[in-house]
Amino acid sequence: MALVTTAEIIDTARAAGQGVGAFNVITLEHAEAIADGAREAQQPAILQISENAIRFHGGRLRPLTAAVATLAQESRASLAVHLDHIQDESLLHQAAGTGISSVMYDGSTLEYRENVATTREAASWGAEHDIWIEAELGKIGGKDGAHAPGVRTDPAEAVEFVRATGVNALAVAVGSSHAMLDRTATLDLDLIGRLAAALPVPLVLHGSSGVPDETLAAAVRAGMVKINVGTALNIAFTGAVRQTLGHDESIVDPRKYLLPGREAMAAEVARLLSIIGMAAR
Repeated sequence: MALVTTAEIIDTARAAGQGVGAFNVITLEHAEAIADGAREAQQPAILQISENAIRFHGGRLRPLTAAVATLAQESRASLAVHLDHIQDESLLHQAAGTGISSVMYDGSTLEYRENVATTREAASWGAEHDIWIEAELGKIGGKDGAHAPGVRTDPAEAVEFVRATGVNALAVAVGSSHAMLDRTATLDLDLIGRLAAALPVPLVLHGSSGVPDETLAAAVRAGMVKINVGTALNIAFTGAVRQTLGHDESIVDPRKYLLPGREAMAAEVARLLSIIGMAAR
């Protein structure tokens, strides 16, 4: 197994009525933990690098993506590399030839017509460069306070948006919220079912860290395919680091606290994949 494309992973899961875990990468330890968790769960996974993560690394796309793509190539799990929540067009265009096989172009903060126009341009560029394009319709709550909570994606509008833009997947607003620290989100499963029945492209759930396990499984059964997870990994990682440093204040070697953090994150990835990947319609 090695570096594969997002389209391969998504198409296989969708045909089987299963979900795919897509996990946010901030540091190399994140990528290593995701690869380890996917291997343990014997499930494919998508390694996601967001525009915020790229900004954290000085705005440089290629160093992090090169490391992540190399890790995926050498992994015993099937892994794809994806750019997430990209608003900077120059970052989108830098994806070509890096091992990245998909990009979530985020025009969700724009007015509908402008979202359609800019997303259509991104999808056209993606088709020319064999890069799968995901977009967002319906403002998913919580990310940096930019999106209004409680918004829901209208199925009829979603059908028209996909037709007008030519995107390969659609992130929809169905009750989840980005960056939740507790798991209390309630999803509109009936809406997920109606969106899945109406749309020719796979559905993507953002903000999945705040969704309880049983609801995640139910969302997959209702028609969700790509399940994005970020905050839950950081909670596991940071908790293990805090515990390690709290037990021994003499530790200064970062390997001694990064290792338990990475192991805790890998365990959370494997646990979530056992829920997402095993749930079938």
